[in-house]
Amino acid sequence: MDRVPGLNPNVPASSRIWDYLLGGKDNYDTDREAVHRMLTIAPDTKMLADLSHQFLCRTVESVAKTGIRQFIDLGAGIPTFPDVGDLARKIEPSARVAYVDNDPIVHAHCDALLADRPGATALLADIRCPHDVIDQIKTSSTIDFGEPVAVLMTGVLGYVTRDEQPEAIIRAFREVMAPGSYLVITHATDDSNEDLRHQMIADTENTPAQPEVPPKWWTGGYAAEVAARSDRS
Repeated sequence: MDRVPGLNPNVPASSRIWDYLLGGKDNYDTDREAVHRMLTIAPDTKMLADLSHQFLCRTVESVAKTGIRQFIDLGAGIPTFPDVGDLARKIEPSARVAYVDNDPIVHAHCDALLADRPGATALLADIRCPHDVIDQIKTSSTIDFGEPVAVLMTGVLGYVTRDEQPEAIIRAFREVMAPGSYLVITHATDDSNEDLRHQMIADTENTPAQPEVPPKWWTGGYAAEVAARSDRS
């Protein structure tokens, strides 16, 4: 399976699925059909997407109020108002943001959105290659790892398989973050609706939108294991 999103409108994309769940218009029939099948099984899926975005909003505002002026949004997705930059600059007008995603459609949307925003950069990069992402951030954005930064991994690690070592991704960013930085992670758990998991797999199997959601994937024990591994040097 090619794990990198392409431009095929007949293949569902996680960014477009989320865009539709959040009320956006940058999605295709195949994405909407997948969402409707999910909602038939679990009508609260849209509410969960809204709550996830609300958490991101509150987190960015809270972190900005501590004086953080730099934000890295990993797996940024198609911009949803308010986005990370909107929220951060409301508190700290000089805030700088790097939006990182491996989806070329997301990159195009972010580029268009950020054309007139100083201090904002859209990067086409894959978090499964964290050192490459960090190198791009260092060379192609206004982020300075010598200063505190907020690294946001909200909902993105669910698309990283065990074999792709999520703990190594977390560790790579922790190692370059200055003291006083923030690392923000949200993730699904293994106690989600069983029928919904099966439907998600059926709709996205062998596509870049396929999440890592077999039973017992993100148990409390595995979460602790990932955290422990990411803490090793």
